[in-house]
Amino acid sequence: MDNNYIELNTFLKIQGIAPTGGQVKVIIRSEAVSVNGVVETRNKRKLHAGDKVKYNGKEYIVDAALIRGD
Repeated sequence: MDNNYIELNTFLKIQGIAPTGGQVKVIIRSEAVSVNGVVETRNKRKLHAGDKVKYNGKEYIVDAALIRGD
């Protein structure tokens, strides 16, 4: 089982997209976020190192340093 990931909602919060989890959730559900070129509406979408998240015309690459493995 792969436990080396960060959830999309947590990643967006760390990136400063929105100050609260509730606001991040609204952004994700509004179909404004894509992961690796595909629109994503799941808050808890698992992201792995190297994944590309795009929001509002800006692309963010998931850094391995943000991922915690269990």
